[in-house]
Amino acid sequence: MARGYREPGEKPRRFYKAVEVVATDAGFAVRLDGRGLRTPRAGDVVLPTRALADQVAEEWAGQGETLALAAMHATRLANTAIDAIPQAREATAQVIADYAASDLVCYFATEPAGLVARQQAYWGPLLGRLETEAGLRFVRGAGIVHQPQPDETLDQVKALALALDDFGLAGLAFGAALFGSAVLVIALQRGWLAGEDAFALSRVDEVWQEDQWGVDAEAAERTERLRGEAAMLARWFRGLAR
Repeated sequence: MARGYREPGEKPRRFYKAVEVVATDAGFAVRLDGRGLRTPRAGDVVLPTRALADQVAEEWAGQGETLALAAMHATRLANTAIDAIPQAREATAQVIADYAASDLVCYFATEPAGLVARQQAYWGPLLGRLETEAGLRFVRGAGIVHQPQPDETLDQVKALALALDDFGLAGLAFGAALFGSAVLVIALQRGWLAGEDAFALSRVDEVWQEDQWGVDAEAAERTERLRGEAAMLARWFRGLAR
């Protein structure tokens, strides 16, 4: 068998011992056995803050004999910020605005009463805060019928996204897809919500259904994985602010 060959689906073996973060003129570099970590497109993994570099480095330091690359979410987010975002800032910001155009937390149920009350209690104050503190006015819809949002709001969301650096923009796009909501990831990025809380608010409808019908093991496993991604993203935004 050729050296370096892996069976399909086989995880790559760990090829390094030491992981460190080194300050450079460009930021904070992650190094494996003294060599700079590279992105899939051969870019240098250099982060703008020490806290962000530590987050990526911890993922590499925490690997065992094989690398669980799919679970290294901060590393993948850093790769996206370095490799993809610089050439696609406008398109990425538009994706976030598109989530805002049909945002999860703008669609309130009309029944049953318990779910209606839960959505009002959890989503209503957040929408109110966005309008008061960020000037983002979202129109609330009823049921599943599409509710257009004001063009001004969508333009503001896009401008807000473009005002972030590549690492912040990558995080915003990741969170919009994770939560199905631009509102929730904007609140997370601003520090209004913890990662666990943002994730919980994205699952109000799902939790209601689980309360009625129970949860199967596969769904529970997926929920825990996504909850971990939300926690990672919350730490990512905190690290960017340092």
